[in-house]
Amino acid sequence: MRKKRLLLTILSVFLIVAFFTGCACMQSKPTEKNFKAPVVTLDNMEVVHSFGYWYFSKKVKPTKGSPDNVGAPLDLAFTFNVENPNKFPVMLENLKFSVAFEDFDLNTVSTDAAQFIPPGKTNQVRVHAHFDVRQSLLSLLVTGGFKLKEKGTNAWAALEKWWTGIPKYEIPIHVKGGAAVFQAGGVVKVAQFNATFP
Repeated sequence: MRKKRLLLTILSVFLIVAFFTGCACMQSKPTEKNFKAPVVTLDNMEVVHSFGYWYFSKKVKPTKGSPDNVGAPLDLAFTFNVENPNKFPVMLENLKFSVAFEDFDLNTVSTDAAQFIPPGKTNQVRVHAHFDVRQSLLSLLVTGGFKLKEKGTNAWAALEKWWTGIPKYEIPIHVKGGAAVFQAGGVVKVAQFNATFP
């Protein structure tokens, strides 16, 4: 009787070990061939903070503090869906993209907040992009002067249009040159993405 119990116990342990070993073997391990780049898509863009449109040159004496060239800030938040089509978890290590108002690139933002995405699942990533009238003016004057002239406008008119229209979601915002870096089991993949909102 004892021998039968011992034999049944050993057989049960063997079957359990065999079952879990078999399940572990069925899971895919990441390789260069089977690692598909996850898909990154823009889910939403939100105007988080908007303080109107204004600009003060350093010639204007402030009520408090030192004079400087300053302009109204604008804070946008971009929410991306990150879909993992693989049969194994992947880690998002970095996500980076440029932001353009209409046809004008104004900022490049990124996040290094790493996160694991389970197999076959979709996570969301939120990235803030901060702008202000002063820095955007400098960017336009350096890179967009000729393009503004071709469009029959100037930097000041464009900035006012954007700072008053974006909070009402009237201006197209472009996500350009997006790249997300993923890693799984030492294998690295880069997913590229672009989008427009609205």
